[in-house]
Amino acid sequence: MFEYFPTNYIWSLGVAATLNSGGAIDEVDRACRPIREAAERGDAGTRDLMLAWKRVADQVAEQAREAEEAGHARTAGQKYFRSAAYVCQAERMLSSKDPERIPFYQEGLDAMQKSFDLVDPATTRVAIPFEGSELPAYFLKATRADGSPAPTMIMWNGLDSTKEHMYTSGWPQELAQRGISTLMVDCPGSGEALRFLDLKSRVETEDWAKACVDYLETRDDVDLRRVGLVGWSLGGYYAPRAAAFEKRLALVVAWGANHNWGEVQKRRLEREGENPVPHYWEHVLWVWGYDDVETFIKAAEDVHLNGVVEQITVPFLITHGENDRQIPVGYAHQSYDQAVNSPHRTLRVFTPDEGATEHVGLDHLPHVGAYTADWIEDRFAELT
Repeated sequence: MFEYFPTNYIWSLGVAATLNSGGAIDEVDRACRPIREAAERGDAGTRDLMLAWKRVADQVAEQAREAEEAGHARTAGQKYFRSAAYVCQAERMLSSKDPERIPFYQEGLDAMQKSFDLVDPATTRVAIPFEGSELPAYFLKATRADGSPAPTMIMWNGLDSTKEHMYTSGWPQELAQRGISTLMVDCPGSGEALRFLDLKSRVETEDWAKACVDYLETRDDVDLRRVGLVGWSLGGYYAPRAAAFEKRLALVVAWGANHNWGEVQKRRLEREGENPVPHYWEHVLWVWGYDDVETFIKAAEDVHLNGVVEQITVPFLITHGENDRQIPVGYAHQSYDQAVNSPHRTLRVFTPDEGATEHVGLDHLPHVGAYTADWIEDRFAELT
């Protein structure tokens, strides 16, 4: 992995993710160059990171406004997109208690919407009814040559990602070129669902899978015979769990296995493996709605797929990086070995020689993304 900050894995992973998600190398460098010393301070330096990235994000957004006023919609839309990407990568690093976190995230949401308005009308904001509240989402509608309803992938977050990260990854756009729509969802414990609606994560992810499929059933542009689910990072637990019990799904993808996330948390207490974000335990308690680590660790014992993946009866893809420093590759083999009732199970491990070997392939996102899109395209074709 390209490690801009050699002593700070978390910050370097964010840089790699940004550069693989539409970021411009000059703008990223100008954001990061002044905070090299701050990177040495780890969690204590995250506010410096936010301010440095905000400075560049604000500059790019101002350039976007100038281009928009001059009538250059495409230039403006592209710059709003990059500004949103920088905000959302930096916002995830902040403490959940930082008073600037929510306003900063809102800046990213506003810039993203401007980008949709100016250069991507195929992507719209939608709300999925859920237990008296809603799950905020984006829907990228694919256009098919024959005008028929499109197969659709539901896409879920991990512990600290958002639907904005999904969109900026370029992967939903790749699916759209293949005639497949994408519903990018802030599920409970992530994105707007957590920040604005206080929806917490839970073991029973089939609850929000049902809500997502119910929503898609209200649309006449979705081929309901071909609805799949993909989750990355902690979504590698969320998605297989949901597919085991929500039988309207036609396939499922774990973009990064997470077979026994509760066990991983115990290892992290013992300082084994890398954390995905600064202020890690504070973030985890915020996502899951617990007040103390001891209570959370006990509850997290139920966050596993033992006895669950056996109930998956649709095609199942597991991708994982051989050198994933957060979730050991052995968990990918556990999910594969236990998914004995999937009619088409596939395990793809990415190596250091080819790239995409870090967590969810953030070091080479296009590589793992293309493989995953190919697999989905082939499985949906078999269901035609």
